Amino acid sequence: MSFSDDPFVPQPGEAGLTGSLQGRFLIAMPSMEDSRFARTVIYMCSHSAEGAMGLVINKPSDQITFVDLMEQLSIETDRRTVPSIPILAGGPVDGGRGFVLHSPEYDGANSTIQVGNGVRLTATTDVIRAIADGDGPHDKLVALGYAGWEAGQLEAEIKANGWLVSDAQPDIIFAPDIGSKWTQALATLGVDPSLLSGETGHA
Repeated sequence: MSFSDDPFVPQPGEAGLTGSLQGRFLIAMPSMEDSRFARTVIYMCSHSAEGAMGLVINKPSDQITFVDLMEQLSIETDRRTVPSIPILAGGPVDGGRGFVLHSPEYDGANSTIQVGNGVRLTATTDVIRAIADGDGPHDKLVALGYAGWEAGQLEAEIKANGWLVSDAQPDIIFAPDIGSKWTQALATLGVDPSLLSGETGHA
């Protein structure tokens, strides 16, 4: 189990790709063939000519709790005051690596980067310790693992009608009702999921 900087995460000042999806949502179409991503919403943390990386924000992990995570990271705190925070399965790549998306008032110095409007990402143990002690960000999402694409792979999946793309909204990212995020994300595009089919064009 580790929280550390990931090579896919962009550093401040990194030049982006024209039309970059960083800071936006990918919303899985019903036609998504990969069962790991069925009805998922992914918040894109990085997208460049070299590839892309994002975190699934609506798939709870059934393998670990926040208290378990602290124990594995050897973080000592009063277990009676530890907040009840769900751990999400951020994607199928490197499931032992942790990430925290959070509101901007928390800043882990060199370990925190701004991904999108009102959303930052920290991938070091300090943010978990701060959350456990009640000093962390007001809004947070803890995920293990991530979704990654090689150069051109994500663009091909979008062209093949696997994903819809929409502007990300922090209130959806950090919504307590994890199960409704797919529907909420579709609603930002004016899409009724009951009318959506695998043949619908992407935005």
